[in-house]
Amino acid sequence: MNQEKIGKFIAELRKEKNMTQEQLAEKMGVTDKSISRWENGKTMPDISMLSILANELNCTIQELLNGRKMTKEELLDLRETINNLVEYESNQQIKKDKKSNKYTIIGIITFVLAIFNNEFSYLDYVFKPNMVEFVEGTLYGISICANIISLYNRSHNISVSERKKELIRKLNKK
Repeated sequence: MNQEKIGKFIAELRKEKNMTQEQLAEKMGVTDKSISRWENGKTMPDISMLSILANELNCTIQELLNGRKMTKEELLDLRETINNLVEYESNQQIKKDKKSNKYTIIGIITFVLAIFNNEFSYLDYVFKPNMVEFVEGTLYGISICANIISLYNRSHNISVSERKKELIRKLNKK
């Protein structure tokens, strides 16, 4: 990514709309100094601002990041690439979900084993009496850890997938 090229492109699009840096800054909710830094290639807009900036300047995020207007063919090629990346990420997500499921199953099984020991005392037959409490505590510990890991992985995956869906919706609109 060439920051100077992107900055010149932002300035060009802003001038095409007959807007001053101050006017664009007001619409973006930033200072005119921020706009100046973007246009001079000293800094880049925050990633969360790219969509807003693209909408204000009537261009796509891809065009902003490339620093130039793109043809429909280029945008379609880019969309195909993004779709392939999304498909790849979906496959990776399935693998992560399987891993989370394994943690959930391990957690449930160890929890059930610990509870059954309270009812049936089957660990008394396997371990010496002073080891039974240790093994039972270990089973509870493994159960809790596995379920916490599973819950964390699931909540993290949900937030990532929501961001991807939003990106796909925006791309499909263009």
